[in-house]
Amino acid sequence: MDSMTSAEPAPESVPTVRHSPADIVLTSERRDVPVDRATAAARRVIDALLRTDRANANLDRVAEELDSIADHLEQHAPVVAERLIDMWRGEGVTRHDPVTGPENAIAPPLALTGRADGSVDGVVTLTLPYQGPPGHVHGGVAALLLDHTLGVANAWSGRSGATAQLNVRYHRPTPLFEPLTVSGRMVSEDGRKINSTGAVHTADGTLCVSVEGLFIDKRVPRPR
Repeated sequence: MDSMTSAEPAPESVPTVRHSPADIVLTSERRDVPVDRATAAARRVIDALLRTDRANANLDRVAEELDSIADHLEQHAPVVAERLIDMWRGEGVTRHDPVTGPENAIAPPLALTGRADGSVDGVVTLTLPYQGPPGHVHGGVAALLLDHTLGVANAWSGRSGATAQLNVRYHRPTPLFEPLTVSGRMVSEDGRKINSTGAVHTADGTLCVSVEGLFIDKRVPRPR
């Protein structure tokens, strides 16, 4: 028996999927607005710092300019509590998160599309900021992408819950600088428990990483 329940669980059931006649983008897309342009520029800076010639790039001047920019942004920042509310209101959830957020400079960002069969997927190319082994994606970054994708897949299937467990299997190194398909789907639900699976594939279909996830929906009452 699961330690989070106090009675024998109901039989496992197949999730009810939102079927749609067309694919639907579930994450926020980049807009031609100042904040998205500034964030895209910040991504370029992060990538360029990792690639630059440290001996000849005049990094003292770069540091001064970046500190000046940071000072300017901090002067116009609201208190953290107000910002947190904004980040969790409406589309803010997908505009600020570290996987899909166009307003988050550490996000690739990954755009996810909901499919009629209940799955979600997106294509992303990861570069040096996400490197682990030379030329390959850090394993923790792959787990982050999959954890978030499974959460989106659960919501697309009509459920939502906090991550309780991820079983990540690394089949082979995941390459940088190549398009990667990140996918996920909810496969079953049992009371408060939601079970989902996902994977990362290369463009030619090679499986790099797979995951099985358990999520707990706090909105469903515990069995008596």
